[in-house]
Amino acid sequence: MKVSFPYMGTVIIYKKLLELLGHEVIVPPRPSQKTLDLGVKYSPEFACFPFKAIMGSYIEACEMGAEVIVTSGGHGPCRAGFYSEIHGRELKRLGYNVEMIVFDSIQRDRQTFMEHIRKLKGTHSWLEVWKAVKLTYDMLKYLDDFDKQIHRLKPYERTIGDADQAWEKIQVLFDQVKIRKQLMQAVEKSKQIIQAIDRKWIDKTDRIRIGVVGEIYVVLESSINMEIEKLLGELGCEVERSHYLSEWVNDNMLPKFLRDPHEEQVIQRGEPYIEIEIGGHAKQSVGSIVDFKDRGFDGIIHLMPFGCLPELVTQSVVPKVAKENNIPILTLSLDEQTGQANSRTRIEAFIDLVKNMKSLKVTA
Repeated sequence: MKVSFPYMGTVIIYKKLLELLGHEVIVPPRPSQKTLDLGVKYSPEFACFPFKAIMGSYIEACEMGAEVIVTSGGHGPCRAGFYSEIHGRELKRLGYNVEMIVFDSIQRDRQTFMEHIRKLKGTHSWLEVWKAVKLTYDMLKYLDDFDKQIHRLKPYERTIGDADQAWEKIQVLFDQVKIRKQLMQAVEKSKQIIQAIDRKWIDKTDRIRIGVVGEIYVVLESSINMEIEKLLGELGCEVERSHYLSEWVNDNMLPKFLRDPHEEQVIQRGEPYIEIEIGGHAKQSVGSIVDFKDRGFDGIIHLMPFGCLPELVTQSVVPKVAKENNIPILTLSLDEQTGQANSRTRIEAFIDLVKNMKSLKVTA
């Protein structure tokens, strides 16, 4: 089967798993203005920004010959749970004969989840499937860890661009992995690549740490969020996101007894502000703000896709969260018409504010 997927975050992981299962993988192009134009043209006017971006990505994948699209579902009142159904209908209306395979959390519908696995595993044994899943999951955890390291040290690189080049080299190494021995070799080489980055020394009191929270698609996909992590690094800030793909897998694909409890703790921290389940990542966004504050971060940037109802609720409680936790928060609304120059100016002004607030605390 010619299989594709929505372009989001570290796509080499999706590609690797499907290749190990014997499929011909169609990797959609990195989202561009063409992607957004297609998505806007063939999406309902009031659909949220991620819906439109993913719609455009699917059309590009279908134009490249994709026969099957593997994606994830949603939960709660958030409209993401209906994405695949509407996307699939629109693709068929446009003449693309493509099948949608949608993975919801295994806790919601174990039977359907396993049916999808059987469909994708083909003639491979369950042991082979387990080995492929375990290998790619371990790859994902390592990649997310290296991702965090890169964005912690980027503000201190002596030569601009060294950290970005190191990340590109690491991804190329991991893309070549097929067996566990190669994975461990890639891990060791990646550690050496990161260690080789020449960096400036900085006093701990001068570090600026920024947390990025919001809806998972705009937080993970740099082409959609104006490469905000790279920008913040260039402005001298260490960056950490509220979402990493390995954490999403941990919380949605693993049995409860195997999960890291951190996500549940984050949700609990958000419940005083959003008591009921409204879908999306609203509780996680608010809980992550509190979590970042407790871990010593200096400021928060909240990414809100235009038309995203859960994040709109989050935005409404942000002033209260910021005041009660004494941490500055900047909300950025993203859509296909977002002006990068205007957003950059707002981000630069926000970072100046964060730095000034920190210097006042240090001298107080």
